[in-house]
Amino acid sequence: MAAATPAVAEGMLRGAPSAATIAPAAAAATAMTTPTSSQLTPHVLVLDDDPSVRQLICDYLRDNELRATAAASGREFDAAMAREVVDLVVLDLRLPGEDGLQIARRLRETSTVPILMLTGRAEEADRVMGLELGADDYLTKPFSTRELLARIRALLRRARAQATVADAIARVRAYRFGSWELNIGLRKLRSADGRAVELTNGEFSLLAAFVSAPQRVLSRDQLLDLSRLHNAEVYDRSIDVQILRLRRKIEHDPSRPQLIKTERGSGYLFDAVVEAVH
Repeated sequence: MAAATPAVAEGMLRGAPSAATIAPAAAAATAMTTPTSSQLTPHVLVLDDDPSVRQLICDYLRDNELRATAAASGREFDAAMAREVVDLVVLDLRLPGEDGLQIARRLRETSTVPILMLTGRAEEADRVMGLELGADDYLTKPFSTRELLARIRALLRRARAQATVADAIARVRAYRFGSWELNIGLRKLRSADGRAVELTNGEFSLLAAFVSAPQRVLSRDQLLDLSRLHNAEVYDRSIDVQILRLRRKIEHDPSRPQLIKTERGSGYLFDAVVEAVH
């Protein structure tokens, strides 16, 4: 990846030490986690192969009461993930060797930790792919450190809210609505007469999202967030298709849905009385 230039936007490299100055300490900075008075302080892992960018981001986050650990490669990233509890990952997609897309893919296979991608302005295809692989947000370079911090804080707030919802959902064994029962533990849908209906992982995750928030209009972003609590295989582009398939399986007349209703310009509403079975 090309080194950051003086043209980087507000906050980037202004007053930051040069790459040559940082280089001798890069190895130590990579493994260093800033001391904190509380282990509850959110911990951000920054993976970027440019030492000046790593240093700038970590220093700025530490100055704003976040813990930060730097990594320069996939190997250092894996080592940090193995020894630390990480609350959010800042991930540059353009890396030598194993690139950021590959790292995002395997991270999402084992973890729901929020991922904020860093990309170049011309890398739209990479941004789309990164989001489809499970990244939660992105920033294009050059970027403002203030915007970076704001996006990190927003992702951390959303992750905390999801964790609260996940705790509540984890205590539910099944949801009953209409003539249906959705068993969360077994990931099975049955009708009142005992007939089992096969659901794909994506369909199950979307239906579980709907029954956990009935009588509420849910946007596509909200459906994606709730679906991730159930190990979703759902992407923004596939939501409409999977909802169409769900309607064919649970609606009496899919062309006139009574359960999953479209709220034009807003999203979808699950219009049913839902009973949670604990």
